[in-house]
Amino acid sequence: MGGLENNKRMFIALCIVGLFGIITVALTAATLGTLNKRFDSIVSPPISTTNKPKLNSILAETIRIEDLMTHLRQLQRIADEYNGTRAINTRGFNETVNYIEKYLKEQGNGLKVMRETFQIRNFAIATDPILLSLINGTEKNYTYSSKLARSDFTYVTYSTAADFPNYVRVINIPNFGCAKNEWQNATDLVALVKAGGSCTYAEKGILAGKNGVRALLFYNDEEANANLAPISVRLRETNKLPALYLSYAVGQALANATIFTTVMVKLSIQLQNLGTFPVDNICADTIHGNITQTIVVGSHSDSVPAGPGINDNGSGTAANLVLAANLARLYQTTNYTKYKYRVRFCWWAAEEIGLAGSSYHVQQTYTATTPGERRTDYLINLNFDMAGSPNFIFGIYDANTASNATPPQAIPGSKKVTELYRNWFIGQNLPWDYRAFNGRSDYGPFLEACIAAGGVATGSDAAKTADQREKYRQSVGENNAGFAGAILDPCYHQPCDTLANIHQFGYEKLIQAAAYGLEYLGQQPNLLEWLYPNGQACEL
Repeated sequence: MGGLENNKRMFIALCIVGLFGIITVALTAATLGTLNKRFDSIVSPPISTTNKPKLNSILAETIRIEDLMTHLRQLQRIADEYNGTRAINTRGFNETVNYIEKYLKEQGNGLKVMRETFQIRNFAIATDPILLSLINGTEKNYTYSSKLARSDFTYVTYSTAADFPNYVRVINIPNFGCAKNEWQNATDLVALVKAGGSCTYAEKGILAGKNGVRALLFYNDEEANANLAPISVRLRETNKLPALYLSYAVGQALANATIFTTVMVKLSIQLQNLGTFPVDNICADTIHGNITQTIVVGSHSDSVPAGPGINDNGSGTAANLVLAANLARLYQTTNYTKYKYRVRFCWWAAEEIGLAGSSYHVQQTYTATTPGERRTDYLINLNFDMAGSPNFIFGIYDANTASNATPPQAIPGSKKVTELYRNWFIGQNLPWDYRAFNGRSDYGPFLEACIAAGGVATGSDAAKTADQREKYRQSVGENNAGFAGAILDPCYHQPCDTLANIHQFGYEKLIQAAAYGLEYLGQQPNLLEWLYPNGQACEL
């Protein structure tokens, strides 16, 4: 009797699993069918590249909010089914990658799809970290607490373990630690580094590592960050240095003391090694175009653990899917002029833990010998991260604000990309704003590799000013102007980053701008010369 009952239960379970699979396939097929039908209505009859439409771009004309939202609904469904998140090392992330790959492969022969798997190290803090200072013979032990408001310091994500048996001298890095020459006297010392400047914490960490620093102590100052408590920040997953983040009071006290006397510190950070886990980048190449002259279009596919990440970065994920599919269909079904250059669309894993996916991909290009996979085969990276913010701006990465550590050969082409986006918004009678080009998103590793970069975004945790709000009110109307004093995405890295967190007007226009930029670059007769003053990609 028990055997029959078990068999019955197994049969029922298999039926449920099978039904779920059928529903999933049906939903995906319905998604593809809807998008194909809508695309056909846009491009039929075949369009001519000699007659530019009102958006000044044929590819931009194919961008429709309905298509973008169709993908976002699928990403929301995935998050809803798997504990409300699409973060790496969760089923939600894995299903996101599967959805991207499946959709791309269903585009027929227009795209060559690849999966790139790499390992992420997993760890936890084993014991409370320890920080002591020695100033003028006085030793002080600082307080650590998981509640940051009560803590003198906290650990930095992707800090390495450390246990200093002896005190090590502290050097206060001048300015913000964004320039190479600011680290020249820091070898074998503990670097005290101010928050802010034109570079990210990760870039500061890279410069510190190149200059033989023993450890990093980040701190707020009243100009860069008014937060008095230590804050949670991250370095790259590949970081090799121990790092802590100090409260405003502790950081300022140590910085002030270094002016008059020698400051020494001792620290201990114990990590519990939890092994590694795999994550996947997905890339899809157009089958036309020179593989040794490639335009890379990227967006990250993961969310933070706290929420579904529909704006950050479901909006970029969906945009990249629509751009890839629409370009492939234009190539296959119309007389649209094919670009001389291969276009590689990529969905980067693990951006939220420090640009791990894009960093891994770029690192592989340094040692690759196969044509099309080498660093010198990449002409430019366009990056789309957070495209649907509810209190949006039309933000353009401003290459004039690139970090001083950026290889200078990558700057002229990046500035040209800034200008082409600005000119499109002006031509469309739309407002626009510059955004800091600080390496905070996945274009960062490309810039570091001397590859020109650019992109557009609607903003994250910055606040919209009254002047911005008025500028947008005059241009796009009261209903689209947003709120002065509120941050651009009030649900940034929160559970409320759902479908309701997307401003559809701003989202559609921004991705039309993204499409224009890609088409403009693709139609350049000599993109290499256009991007690089000497007509060749730079050597590092």
